[in-house]
Amino acid sequence: MTERLTPEQLPRAAALLRAGGLVAFPTETVYGLGADAGHAAAVARIYAAKGRPRFNPLISHFAEAGAAFAEVVADERARLLAERFWPGPLTLVLPRAKASRIDLLTGAGLSSLAVRVPAHPLARALLREAGIPLAAPSANRSGSVSPTTAAHVLEGLDGRIDAVLDGGACPVGLESTVLDLTGPMPLLLRPGGVPEEALAALLGPVGRPGAVTEGEGGLKAPGMMSSHYAPGLPLRLDATAVGPQEALLAFGPPLPGAGAIWQLSAGRDPVEAAARLFAGLRWLDEEGRRLGLSGIAAMPVPPQGLGAAINDRLARAAAPRPAA
Repeated sequence: MTERLTPEQLPRAAALLRAGGLVAFPTETVYGLGADAGHAAAVARIYAAKGRPRFNPLISHFAEAGAAFAEVVADERARLLAERFWPGPLTLVLPRAKASRIDLLTGAGLSSLAVRVPAHPLARALLREAGIPLAAPSANRSGSVSPTTAAHVLEGLDGRIDAVLDGGACPVGLESTVLDLTGPMPLLLRPGGVPEEALAALLGPVGRPGAVTEGEGGLKAPGMMSSHYAPGLPLRLDATAVGPQEALLAFGPPLPGAGAIWQLSAGRDPVEAAARLFAGLRWLDEEGRRLGLSGIAAMPVPPQGLGAAINDRLARAAAPRPAA
């Protein structure tokens, strides 16, 4: 049973989050489903609770701009936008800082992170009380209408999350604007609470993702490329055998003979596998290159539950790369 907490019970919500739990909370846009952005297993629970079919990048929320910019590489454009629109309904996509605490699963394995400082006073109080960045997509089942009240959250997620912090109705009711600043031209990835005209008035021309092709390598938006976030070594799916020149991404008892092995979940738990997926692909790529291996073989993962998201991610990683 999901707890319904009042604002006076904010310390309880913060304690649940620090312990790796899932807590929905209000922002000025919609209710977010929060988890410790630096805790892989907690983030994996977000995907499981939502029934999310892909590991799309999640927005990390912070109480202050300085805390957000500690996790990314912020340029002058980002600082201008933060000064003008934070706290507020604007998400910035920026290069991940080398020392970032944000887990790879939160960023879907990308070299960039999506960060935001919400304006809702209860959200900021929760972030301060918890003392951790919160990964928080909308607090609804994947594909459903985004929730703007605690009752909406419970309609879809009751029993699937630990608590909802009831702060009343969200004043904006529309998701945050998402702006990609990883390239020379700002790209509007998602319209939202901050109008495009307001961004252009500060930055100049703002592009759209459709103006950039895969081969130009400029997009960091979720789900926009058939091949992305891929390791350098070729990835082979649904492996039933593996050779000494291959690294193995194992799920359950590993196939014999691999040159290197990363175990997603010995007990075949898809939540554990989701939490270990991006770290495993990165480690196998680095270790395989160090050992002179020729590729990575991935054992089959059943498509039920989070298995669908894992398989989607693996299929994208294994897809043919655009010509250089």
